[in-house]
Amino acid sequence: MIEYVKTILQKVSFSTYLFERELRKGLKLILPDELEDFRNWCYAKFGNVHQSTLNRCFVPA
Repeated sequence: MIEYVKTILQKVSFSTYLFERELRKGLKLILPDELEDFRNWCYAKFGNVHQSTLNRCFVPA
């Protein structure tokens, strides 16, 4: 499922609105043990463009 979410995020990364919407939906699908790797991937791939969106979605526990 994580690969599916990654694919969707890459396709909608042109729009901040769509990116945040799909990221929030994707976070519900990802297993807890995959979350840290997914978070790191998101910041590496989209951190320069969607930093504030990632910060909103990945709130510390």
